[in-house]
Amino acid sequence: MSTTPNDGNDGPMRPFDEMLETDGTVRMAYAQFGEWLEGASKEFLTRKNDEADMMFRRLGITFTVYGDAAQTERMIPFDIIPRILDPQEWDYLARGTIQRVDALNAFLDDVYHDQAILKAGRIPPELVLNNDAFRPEMLDMDLPRRIYAHIAGVDVVRTGPRDFFVLEDNVRTPSGVSYMLENRQTMMRLFPELFATNHVAPVERYPSELRANLRSVAPIGVDDPTVVLLTPGQHNSAFFEHAFLATEMGIELVEGQDLFVDDGLVFMRTTEGPKRVDVIYRRVDDDYIDPLAFRSDSMLGVSGLLSVIRRGRVTLTNAIGTGVADDKAMYVYVPEMIRFYLGEEPILQNVPTYSLRNKDDYKYVLENLESLVVKEVHGSGGYGMLVGPKSTKKEREEYTKRLKADPDAFIAQPTLALSTCPTYVDEGVAPRHVDLRPFVLSGQRTTVVPGGLTRVALKEGSLVVNSSQGGGTKDTWVLER
Repeated sequence: MSTTPNDGNDGPMRPFDEMLETDGTVRMAYAQFGEWLEGASKEFLTRKNDEADMMFRRLGITFTVYGDAAQTERMIPFDIIPRILDPQEWDYLARGTIQRVDALNAFLDDVYHDQAILKAGRIPPELVLNNDAFRPEMLDMDLPRRIYAHIAGVDVVRTGPRDFFVLEDNVRTPSGVSYMLENRQTMMRLFPELFATNHVAPVERYPSELRANLRSVAPIGVDDPTVVLLTPGQHNSAFFEHAFLATEMGIELVEGQDLFVDDGLVFMRTTEGPKRVDVIYRRVDDDYIDPLAFRSDSMLGVSGLLSVIRRGRVTLTNAIGTGVADDKAMYVYVPEMIRFYLGEEPILQNVPTYSLRNKDDYKYVLENLESLVVKEVHGSGGYGMLVGPKSTKKEREEYTKRLKADPDAFIAQPTLALSTCPTYVDEGVAPRHVDLRPFVLSGQRTTVVPGGLTRVALKEGSLVVNSSQGGGTKDTWVLER
């Protein structure tokens, strides 16, 4: 079954097709897979798609759709057609994402210590110091290896053969890695013959790398650290991922009530009595992590945890206060962070971004809403976003009122012609828009697992890939040399 290049359903911008050249010939990375796909019947692909659906249902891989009246649990759609990158493409992406995360960690260490970048006038101080995600409680606190964002997800989009742009950085509690791993396992069960003929770099080592990474940032003097994963509980949208990762790493999955502070240390309740905890991989937001320090009504965190962190006797990953680095208003300044801290030019470029706190940008955005994507500075998951080319006049008018009421709360970006990949849909195999979230680990060294999570907009012409907005996922193959 063959596919044809996208004929430009997004207007004058013709999206880059990652599998096919404009003349319909198959790109090198997809050469072997393309031959296989050409010989695959629609009936065969439909059967395999149904098998994949059954596998995911059996595993119970779901997420919660917030804003839905019932806050329903849904299964994330999985696409059986992989996204394939050649070794050169991946090397470029890996170097670029590692550079970016190294700079973000340097920035976080700086703003909670000397604030040199603010004193140098490279970033407006008020953007950092008045930011809701900035935590004064972390000032002058020395963390192991000076690392704040131990796990980062960098969202990347593509518009051409070598044109990759960073859409946003996720350094608070980035999610999605369980889908990357399950997608690969599912594909290997469905199509073992493809992995015999395509030399695909493994992603299976991620849990062991993550565990080693977490152990490497244990408090000084702890040789055999106990690591736990702290979850808000089973009602959280990403609980499946929390349980999955804890199992894969061979560590305990705990809730706030399972931990307590005593004599300046954190302990876990076990059937054999209290056990000291040295590293906490938390999936609980800052506000809820310690009711003594932040929200007193929190039932999710551990009372007194911040005091133990301050004494250097437990490590929290990611650190409290990392959110100030992935704020969408801060995103604009990441290239400057790279130049300031690393003395390098950015490998990966930002998407051109308009900050509505700037008067000229504000005026331009209001006059060009129909061609821009507008996002809330603190938003996530695709919620609260205006996709100008897909919006109605009424939606733009209502959004304008929000922008005028609080311009500092928004940024805007041009609508990019996101690349497309062949995707299995009801009518067969057709191009759909994709992005990519590689996962970067920072500890003793900074690494990135070859691949990441590819999200795909399953609706024809849609640019919104978020699962909460109808998107799905696909396996990401990085070919080995």
